[in-house]
Amino acid sequence: MHAVRLQRLTKDFRRGFWRPRPHRALDGVTLDVDPGDVIGYLGPNGSGKTTTFKLLTQLIFPTAGTAEVLGRPAGDVETRRRIGFLPENPYFYDNLTAEELLRYFAGLFGCDGREARRRASTVLDRVGIGDERGTHLRKYSKGMLQRVGIAQALVNDPEVLFLDEPMSGLDPLGRRDVRNLLLSLRDEGRTLFFSSHILTDAEAVCSHVAILDEGKLIAAGRIADLGLKVRGWELVVTDISQSRVDALASTVDSVTHVSDDRYVIELPPSHPPEQVVAELAECGARILSLNPTHETLEEFFVHQVGLKQEAQRV
Repeated sequence: MHAVRLQRLTKDFRRGFWRPRPHRALDGVTLDVDPGDVIGYLGPNGSGKTTTFKLLTQLIFPTAGTAEVLGRPAGDVETRRRIGFLPENPYFYDNLTAEELLRYFAGLFGCDGREARRRASTVLDRVGIGDERGTHLRKYSKGMLQRVGIAQALVNDPEVLFLDEPMSGLDPLGRRDVRNLLLSLRDEGRTLFFSSHILTDAEAVCSHVAILDEGKLIAAGRIADLGLKVRGWELVVTDISQSRVDALASTVDSVTHVSDDRYVIELPPSHPPEQVVAELAECGARILSLNPTHETLEEFFVHQVGLKQEAQRV
């Protein structure tokens, strides 16, 4: 059973006032997400990401196609008890404190007073809301409200999480904390389906990605299987003589002096790193690290969108 299954999912909206015309926000998207996967749902603004989340939570209904969650049609009442959802721009009762709000949401899932208090305290701890939990939400920053939004998505202990831009409004430390939280949720076996404009964060967290453009799915799969191009190799060495550095400079892409006697050597993909490593070892140099350098997910994303736009112009 798939955790999430989209079959030719399509959504049209009407635009205009006097003579409204149909606008296709989502165009025949087919996608399967297995239990335990962490999938990044990526695309430019207006590509259909938020529309997909609303269809999966049945805030809106499809024009054509189907959406299933945990083997049941999207919107099934029992299935809703097993999912968590963070909308792109969450809005809460700002006259409540974070703790009061989370207790209220836990109550909506049938928790009694004691259990609601326990769950509220647990999820607020998990998202890093400490003494501020007793402060009215109207005094929270956008980043703090985002943390509360993630907490409410967790309050029912969901199996599947739909997170629309979960790192929006967070500073670098906040983004790091959310990345770590997502990884811990993954390790618990939960399925994570989230969108993000910060592709480096998606690359650090996701096992799979799906890329949308103008409502159409243009690429999907495991990050490891996307065919990200190998650009070469990065070799970090120390205890290397200046004469050896000068000799290397003419045969590799670059040699950068980073500190003291430590150097970073960039090798082209056609240059066997084993040969350089062996030569340096013979000269008494110490190898600190050797890593392949790949095309980033952001570069792959820009390339795929560019290919689609170029094909449309032809």
